[in-house]
Amino acid sequence: MGIIDDPVAIKSVELMIVDKAYKEGWMDPLPPPIRTGKKVAVIGSGPAGLAAADELNRMGHSVTVYERSCRPGGLMMYGVPNMKTDKIHVVERRTDVMAKEGVTFMVNTCIGKEGAPTAQEVLDQNDAVCLATGATIGRDLSTVPGRKLRGIHMAMEFLHGNTKSLLDSGAVDKNWRRQTHNVSRAPIDATNRHVIIIGGGDTGNDCIGTSVRHGAKSITNLELLPKPPPMRAAHTPWPHWPSQLNTDYGHEEAALLVNEGKDIRIFSVQTKEFVGDVSGNVIGLKIVDLVWTHENGQMKMKEVPGSERTLPCDLVLLALGFLGPEGPLAEQFGVKMERGNFKASFGREESSFRTSNPKVFAAGDCRRGQSLVVWGIAEGREASVAIHNQMMKK
Repeated sequence: MGIIDDPVAIKSVELMIVDKAYKEGWMDPLPPPIRTGKKVAVIGSGPAGLAAADELNRMGHSVTVYERSCRPGGLMMYGVPNMKTDKIHVVERRTDVMAKEGVTFMVNTCIGKEGAPTAQEVLDQNDAVCLATGATIGRDLSTVPGRKLRGIHMAMEFLHGNTKSLLDSGAVDKNWRRQTHNVSRAPIDATNRHVIIIGGGDTGNDCIGTSVRHGAKSITNLELLPKPPPMRAAHTPWPHWPSQLNTDYGHEEAALLVNEGKDIRIFSVQTKEFVGDVSGNVIGLKIVDLVWTHENGQMKMKEVPGSERTLPCDLVLLALGFLGPEGPLAEQFGVKMERGNFKASFGREESSFRTSNPKVFAAGDCRRGQSLVVWGIAEGREASVAIHNQMMKK
């Protein structure tokens, strides 16, 4: 249908089915009838880690999932806001079933840190290890003057703290505006502040929606690339990802509730400098307009002379995408890196998802780079098959 019309809403159909299954009690825990005696450690409890752990447990292996946060779920628990994915009735209900089926969750456990097992201990105690840590290093603007000013934060720092404060306080975020006594506990609060979000992807949109619920005084979203056309561009026909203007929930809410119905986005602009006051707090953001041209099959940008201006702000959130997984685990487990990710093959061959350490596998964003939740789940399932085949062959 995507060739000529809007695609079929498979997501909505599947969501209705699984909600019905939980409501009717069809999701009773089903522990495996036989245990193989093999042990697997999964590092990270995001979509890839949970998918791998679930499959391996169903195969009869004993699985332990290590998570450095206080709740399992990874990106889906803390990185995605509550209004987008309910944590209690979506993420926790699934991990609760997995725990009853025999999966062991070790939260507040960062491998190699004080009080947690070392990488060597994990290797010695298990027949295989699956790294599913995600791509958690955010792209920064470290070379832009003024980056060290107070009030400039990475997007995930903002989203993680906000969601954790809501969950810890038992708040239910269903209203347009926040419940002041609950969200005030968030480490970064956008209440009555002039907020600028740099980056136009899903993470930036989630920062916009969260800032709306905090009650921000103003919200501006900056995007480096030019404004896409309202309909799919001719140079991105199906099945390519469409170059088309996408107005998500955050943009709609901010325009309606904060910006008098006007779009909060500014396209084709580059950050030149963060402006601070005498106390070291950010008070403005200097930007310049860009013009984009196609040269030798590539898009090139040039600054527009005389277009520099300063936007007032006291909170800046950087939502510029992710570079890859954090490096220490690679060194601890003896795993090679490639283009910033854990190097592991993919495919149907015998070495699929195996890293340079034959006992260690990698799946999800930490292997393929920043991607979609569905890709994380798919890779976790595929990696579980590779791990199973290697252990049972031995």
